[in-house]
Amino acid sequence: MDGEKTKSTAFFSRLAAGITPYTAGEQPNSRQFVKLNTNENPYPPAPAVYEALKNFDAGSLRLYPAPDADALRDTIAAAEGVRRENVFCGNGSDEVLALSVPAFFDPGGKGACFADVTYSFYPVFCDFHAVPQKIVPLREDFSLDLNAFSRTDCQGYIIANPNAPTGMGIPEEQMFSFVAAHPDKIVIVDEAYMDFYGRSAAKGVGKYKNLLVVKTFSKSYSLAGIRCGYAVGDEGLISALFRVKDCFNSYPLDRVCQAVCAAAVSSREYYAACTEKVVAERERLTLALRGMGFTVPDSKANFVFAGHRQAGGGRIYRELRARGVLVRYWDKPKISAFCRITVGTREQNDALLRALADILK
Repeated sequence: MDGEKTKSTAFFSRLAAGITPYTAGEQPNSRQFVKLNTNENPYPPAPAVYEALKNFDAGSLRLYPAPDADALRDTIAAAEGVRRENVFCGNGSDEVLALSVPAFFDPGGKGACFADVTYSFYPVFCDFHAVPQKIVPLREDFSLDLNAFSRTDCQGYIIANPNAPTGMGIPEEQMFSFVAAHPDKIVIVDEAYMDFYGRSAAKGVGKYKNLLVVKTFSKSYSLAGIRCGYAVGDEGLISALFRVKDCFNSYPLDRVCQAVCAAAVSSREYYAACTEKVVAERERLTLALRGMGFTVPDSKANFVFAGHRQAGGGRIYRELRARGVLVRYWDKPKISAFCRITVGTREQNDALLRALADILK
């Protein structure tokens, strides 16, 4: 085994050999699960998306896509109340965030500041680009301490709002006060789950040159399988993302993606109705879990973070999986008693609750 390992890594760079990659949520194909582990939307894409796919000219696939996705950027800009020059599109919000690290943080510099419990891709991005990390602990109740962020000497901040995996949100007035207090530092706000909260900082883009808001089509738009995300920010910040993007991949969004996502943006009424259903189920699920003895912070996302001190997060995760229900678990300090549970349909959530009742009886 050791010999095989040596062979397999013989040509690795020091970076490839030393880095710890991000681990994505499980995508099973060998068994039917109630899948509540990766925060996908339980409702289908809008009818306009189906129409866009139906009417797509497959013959056009012989041609490269628009490298900067200008038509999609125009559609997004109109929806966000900004100009095309304020929008950048990438292959999922993960790629937008990944490009943001080398665009705004220097290797060996003052570093990027983010929470100790947050999206676990942030430290991977920083490690990959040799950017120091300035870690700020969450409070005991899992809320984010912006005052502690302000006291941290760094080059800029990455803040998930709502935060993942806790689901807790920061009101927009607090976020804008924070951005205004640090005009010399980049503030990247990762709003992957913002549509389930409704307090987007994107409306501050015209006022704050240091604000970059990153969004995704994977959650509220029900398009996790298409891989598209975008950033809204000052024209100068957007130009930095394009400079880095064009050193990496000139064509990150294919033609199908650009057509489908433009159709999705035009279907806001449909998605608003879906979001309302998710939020209603989130509140029902939260109350039910608390009634079963779980600690559940107030979530503003499409998931809940539920901890049971007696049963423990690891046991809950394993026994749910054995009963055909997938949730997400991290065996890490501070959160090992908790599981992150995607809000599903009413039927999926009821199946989860029945399984938990069986585990805890």
